[in-house]
Amino acid sequence: MCIGPEGDKNDVTPGECAVKLVKAGASIVGVNCRFGPGISLKTMKLMKEGLQAAGLKAHLMVQSLGFHTPDCGKGGFVDLPEYPFGLEPRTATRWDIQKYAREAYNLGVRYIGGCCGFEPYHIRAIAEELAPERGFWPPASDKHGIWGSGLNMHTKPWIRARARREYWENLLPASGRPFCPSLSKPDS
Repeated sequence: MCIGPEGDKNDVTPGECAVKLVKAGASIVGVNCRFGPGISLKTMKLMKEGLQAAGLKAHLMVQSLGFHTPDCGKGGFVDLPEYPFGLEPRTATRWDIQKYAREAYNLGVRYIGGCCGFEPYHIRAIAEELAPERGFWPPASDKHGIWGSGLNMHTKPWIRARARREYWENLLPASGRPFCPSLSKPDS
């Protein structure tokens, strides 16, 4: 479903949507598109809670956008002034997606992917984050080092200091544009 935490266009909550889907015969429920990783996971949590409250079970899936959308409206990223041709500054980093994959997995989601804005390196990030659970690493992962570990040998000490997970998980990337707002106002 293309819904966020506010529910569908008829104001049906995510939990109610999940329950209705399972009662109609769906064995997999979840969200796809329209919202970024954080919003998609928030919606999945609400869907899971709805299913648990109703005593129902289903496989959970999530495919978020490859863009951050904390400031979008109920309609998702299509309401943002940057849609469709100016979304690049909102692109999630590979580290954002590793965090998304881990949070989704910990929530009980087992079908984790991406939609609009996802790039091959995002899919690799999911595979690398979940490699311990899968029992193998994606091909060629050793070429770059996990969580920047390949930077350990860099000649600059300030770059070597970035060879750790905490650095990349807590980084707030800049757009590189002077006076660029960090969030925008949705059109709707």
